[in-house]
Amino acid sequence: MTGPVLGIETSCDETAAAVVGEDGAVLSSVVSSQVDLHAAYGGVVPELAGRAHLELLTPVVAEALERAGLAAGGLRAGGTAPVGAVAATVGPGLIGALLVGVAEAKALALAWEVPFVGVNHLEGHCFASLLDHPGIDWPVTVLLVSGGHTLLIAMEGPGRYRLLGQTLDDAAGEAFDKVARFLGLGYPGGPAIEQAASGGDPRAFAFPRALLDDGLDLSFSGLKTSVVTAVRKHPGASNEDVAASFQQAVVDVLVAKTLRAAASGGSRGICLAGGVAANGPLRAAVRAGAEAMGLPAHLPSRAMCTDNAAMVAAAGRWQLEQLGPSPLDLPADPNLGLPLLV
Repeated sequence: MTGPVLGIETSCDETAAAVVGEDGAVLSSVVSSQVDLHAAYGGVVPELAGRAHLELLTPVVAEALERAGLAAGGLRAGGTAPVGAVAATVGPGLIGALLVGVAEAKALALAWEVPFVGVNHLEGHCFASLLDHPGIDWPVTVLLVSGGHTLLIAMEGPGRYRLLGQTLDDAAGEAFDKVARFLGLGYPGGPAIEQAASGGDPRAFAFPRALLDDGLDLSFSGLKTSVVTAVRKHPGASNEDVAASFQQAVVDVLVAKTLRAAASGGSRGICLAGGVAANGPLRAAVRAGAEAMGLPAHLPSRAMCTDNAAMVAAAGRWQLEQLGPSPLDLPADPNLGLPLLV
């Protein structure tokens, strides 16, 4: 294919559009956050998210095209499409939110007579590191950690994934959100916990590190319960100390499991992916652990960690080149899993 790819991301509460060029460069990336909309509820309200996407997506797409120096609002003069393909997240995510992005992407692809590509949101996160580190030496170990997923993946190359471990209950990002809500720190939980933790003592509470020395699966539900129990037992404890101790427990487990996976799988590098990958202490610990193993740490920029459309466009370009376009009757799938090698 020729021409840049327009990516659209509406899987949860970020309305995003981006344009990635033929050389893989990010020409534009626009994200309209709904954090303020959902903050009063302490989490994402699916119905409100879907309605917000309906209002925001068309202007966000227009802005992404304009920032990329492409014609917005329709076809270019002369009848040529502004992009060579349109990619959109088809799952996993909130079904109402997904449908908004998928419908707009299909409509644009039809109007412009260019291919439509349905992208797996999790696979998009795996491509985020490639935008900042295009020369990755395969295979790499990927820690994909977000509000809905915590996965350890052996990535043998684009499109080639083997599952090494996963959370048995709460995702790490979900645990951050729940603990932040319990402590009254606000939403989203990840940044709120990190900010509070910066003024606390990570050794103030000896919270459990579940399954720390047992395989590659993870568990965070018990840690969340331990936080609640400790606060009720010590009502005078500072939120800063609780947040710092909780964050350290999560980071210790995530890093230990990631380094163990990298050591056992012949990995040539370590990648972070997903919203929790923006956490500063986690990034520092992964970088230090990888360096001690003599491995490069491929950490995406913080903007590429959270939900964005540049990663969708990048994954869409690769998918189109390798597998061809998606059918226009491809449905949104809220429970879509990462395509794994058998």
